[in-house]
Amino acid sequence: MPLLNTIATPYAEALLQVTEAREETDTVAAQAKAVLSLWNESADLREAMASPILEPEAKKAAVVALFKDDITPSFQNLLKLLADRQRIAVLDAVLTRYLELYRDLRNITLAKVVSAQPLSEEQQAQLNSKVQAIAGTQAVEFDLHVDPALIGGFIVSMGSQVIDASLSGQVRRLGLALAKAS
Repeated sequence: MPLLNTIATPYAEALLQVTEAREETDTVAAQAKAVLSLWNESADLREAMASPILEPEAKKAAVVALFKDDITPSFQNLLKLLADRQRIAVLDAVLTRYLELYRDLRNITLAKVVSAQPLSEEQQAQLNSKVQAIAGTQAVEFDLHVDPALIGGFIVSMGSQVIDASLSGQVRRLGLALAKAS
């Protein structure tokens, strides 16, 4: 287990236990996604929380001011604890691990989808049913990205399983087949 996971896992597991006991796991998972998105989008926030110059009390005050109306008290307590223990800089790892544990608990498959152009609602629904059948789960969560370099089609990653239905992938496979033939 990587070092970051050994730090993040106990916090994520503790948060999951607390949220399960309070029956707010689904709510906190949605809040964790929103906070993680903000964290990833804001370099200033990450730098401020990682700064050794800011005291833990200042970081706690900033976290409370930023998120107090948007997150549950149990989630706030996690953020305060991370600030107290000077671990707030690894918040993204803790939340990512929490969401992994949440998906395992709820039997949700995370499918990372890279497509040449944005997928329509109908395409997402079709992909959802196919991914459910392949993964054998009742629910699928998509992480959608657009990469025009694919030319057409999409690539779906579910853990170690990859489905490459992109035009660039087909061209690459054709090139490999031609190279083997000659």
